Amino acid sequence: MDVFDSASPAAFSRIGWVVPLHRHGTVERNLLKRRLREIARLELLPRLDERGLAQDVLMRTRREAYEVDFATLRDELVTWLEQRWPREPRSA
Repeated sequence: MDVFDSASPAAFSRIGWVVPLHRHGTVERNLLKRRLREIARLELLPRLDERGLAQDVLMRTRREAYEVDFATLRDELVTWLEQRWPREPRSA
């Protein structure tokens, strides 16, 4: 998966995705889009909000994304976000 980001002109984060068919059917494509939407809702947007970031994030899936499960997609996207914007260390 390719993930791109930029500062959002809005006061909040927005997430979009591009899911080409890659010789898969509409049902498989919609399942992949639903998985990405749920990961964004549960993981990405809350993490961006807690960091105080307003970012536009675009996910472009590759052919291999159709073959992986929900947990793998989630782990890949959360890892990307944590590398891009690491949590600030809490001062004691």
